[in-house]
Amino acid sequence: MKKVLFTLGMMGILLAGCGSGSGNTDGSATQNNSSDSNEQVKIVAVGSTALQPLVDAAQERFVQENPNYQISVQGGGSGTGLSQVEAGAVTIGNSDVFAEERDGVDASKLVDHKVAVVGMAPIVNKDTGVKDITKQELIDIFTGKITNWKEVGGKDQKINVVNRANGSGTRATFEKWGLDGATPVQSQEQDSSGTVRQLVSQTPGAISYLAFSYLDDSTQALSIDGVEPKEENVADNSWGIWSYEHMYTNGKPSPEVQKFLDYMMTEEIQEGPVKELGYLPITMMEVERDHEGNIK
Repeated sequence: MKKVLFTLGMMGILLAGCGSGSGNTDGSATQNNSSDSNEQVKIVAVGSTALQPLVDAAQERFVQENPNYQISVQGGGSGTGLSQVEAGAVTIGNSDVFAEERDGVDASKLVDHKVAVVGMAPIVNKDTGVKDITKQELIDIFTGKITNWKEVGGKDQKINVVNRANGSGTRATFEKWGLDGATPVQSQEQDSSGTVRQLVSQTPGAISYLAFSYLDDSTQALSIDGVEPKEENVADNSWGIWSYEHMYTNGKPSPEVQKFLDYMMTEEIQEGPVKELGYLPITMMEVERDHEGNIK
């Protein structure tokens, strides 16, 4: 009898030990989960220089709250962003244009995350003496039919056209909506919006185009047919030179990447850097536009 009781007692101790072990295992799992949340997450976003200031401002705030994230934001143009994200070389491809608009990109592989809207405007050197032109005059300037500022009410000064490179989404948007698809005259090309702004500000007679996020008092933004390049005019499409700002991923993003994309749409960013840097929250738009240019 004593032997039976001793055996039962030992079994109870063993069972209690197993229960205690199970508790320790759960505790270890919780610690592991906590550790997982602190694992380093690396995101590389490449592409549109028009979108670059916004993504850069957002990532600075985001990594302060999420120090385990390392986010690199680079330019290179929308075409570069789209081709590299499709190839799996980067995490996010930033673009001013729909992937469907870009030749050589398989849009079916990419997932679009629209984060803002940006207007784009023609800019000139401040000494040209011109602040407003017609749309036809704008087209004639960029196609080489008008070559002197005096032809549009400005100084007797040669017009120097500065273009973005072919892969630029800013260029694609400007040509499509500002020039009605006309092919601009051959001229010097620049890879970044910042370089364009500096060049136009320093070159007599220069004209180019920039996203609103790059406009400042170093150059003169032109009105077109009396309509000023302002956010409220973009919102109702009375200023038609604008685009969505896209952050494309190759397929569905991982939860870690989605967390950053979700952050881009928070009130903190949409009411903060989006408006402060010259973009528009998508919620402000009174119209929608698809990749074929159809307005709803």
